[in-house]
Amino acid sequence: MLEKQDEMTQGRHPEAKKGRPTPKRSEAEAGRRTRVTVPKDRKEAARQARDRMRTEREKQRQALVDGDERHLPARDKGPVRRFARNYVDARWSLAEFFLPAAVVILVLSIIKVPSVQALSTLLFLLFFVLVILDFVRLGFGLRKQLAERFPDENTRGTIAYGIMRTLQMRRLRLPKPQVRRGEKP
Repeated sequence: MLEKQDEMTQGRHPEAKKGRPTPKRSEAEAGRRTRVTVPKDRKEAARQARDRMRTEREKQRQALVDGDERHLPARDKGPVRRFARNYVDARWSLAEFFLPAAVVILVLSIIKVPSVQALSTLLFLLFFVLVILDFVRLGFGLRKQLAERFPDENTRGTIAYGIMRTLQMRRLRLPKPQVRRGEKP
């Protein structure tokens, strides 16, 4: 099954020959009957499992950096999530500046001047309200685009995925942005 999918992704026509002889039934059955070699030692089995998980995590990490769709974690896979990422990455958002602004406002609030502390509190509340309004604007726009482009797909959780992505600074987002600001997603 997996081999057939690989062949389909390489552009082979489904009616074309596969390039190797069909195995005899007895050979195919014997190949299915081979035992999985499991180590008899529990510690060795656990070590092998850790190694497999480590390599799988490394593949996922590299895919997040490179944008390789095949090895992305399940939460980032698929055309709907790719569209949501591109939709968010193509626009400026006030929410991505929330963390740096919060640090600046925190530093202002530490200063022992009462007027500066009051100003920092007011700035924080104003910025927080503006970020919430930015989330609402993004949510409605993304919902509308998803309904137009993917009417028959499951888009559950995609808006929250997009909103969480806007909270991250652009250069820290994973998977890395694939579109420039201002481009059409």
